[in-house]
Amino acid sequence: MVAVIAGPTATGKSARALELARSRNGVIINADASQLYRDLRILSARPSPQEEAAAPHRLYGVRDGASPASAAEWADMAKEEIAAAHAAGCLPILVGGTGLYLKVLFDGIAPVPNIRADVRDEVRGLSTGDLAAALAREDPVMAGRLRPSDTQRLARALEVRRSSGRSLADWQEETAGGIRAEVEAEVHLIDLPRADLFARCNTRFDAMVQAGGMEEVRALAERQLSPDAPVMKAIGVPPLLAYLRGEVALDEAVDQAKQDTRRYAKRQQTWFRTQGPKLNSAPAR
Repeated sequence: MVAVIAGPTATGKSARALELARSRNGVIINADASQLYRDLRILSARPSPQEEAAAPHRLYGVRDGASPASAAEWADMAKEEIAAAHAAGCLPILVGGTGLYLKVLFDGIAPVPNIRADVRDEVRGLSTGDLAAALAREDPVMAGRLRPSDTQRLARALEVRRSSGRSLADWQEETAGGIRAEVEAEVHLIDLPRADLFARCNTRFDAMVQAGGMEEVRALAERQLSPDAPVMKAIGVPPLLAYLRGEVALDEAVDQAKQDTRRYAKRQQTWFRTQGPKLNSAPAR
């Protein structure tokens, strides 16, 4: 048995996980991409030290911001923690809002071969417009699935096509490594009315700033990490970085961060409403 507490940001998933861990001898395992990084305790809304001490918490703040973790890497770490919890007679409780993480864990990932270095360098040097145009010519199926402004996914699809000779869409039909056939999932999907969700997002970001979120971003900026690092793109970080660089006023930065949070929560809500129930499907036998 594996419990899953999932849903949009700011819905109280961490508190629900703590309640479940206390009542059912659980081990809480992070399934939120930003909460992996030790640089972002405040802005990622990681459980507080007091909450982490109240029940076993795993995979929180375990990666340095300079060392990004892919969904496949997280899934491997999560499998180890799930096995350790079971071995100790505890209930593994996955909690987080990164749907891709949960999908890869349960259903596996496409076995795409390593990308050739020359192909990656060439593709990553293209502008977003050139990426979209090239993908439309070379892989219209994937081009039709992606937004023409989604630089990262456009580049991934194009480099897979050029390096492997196959569309990423074809590779994605050959997933492997998921745990769905091995465990029973007890899924708790937390949802809120859109207005309530947005209000919670706004209130929580104000609390984050008051709790030291700006100082957290200032420390992150001093590390001079690559702007493409996931930790540098975490919700709330780019607007506050812009404020620290003197590019926008503080109220503008905060308003932008709140808007980014609401948009992210809306995307999560849509994903979990459509994909979340699939996590509850019975394991294959």
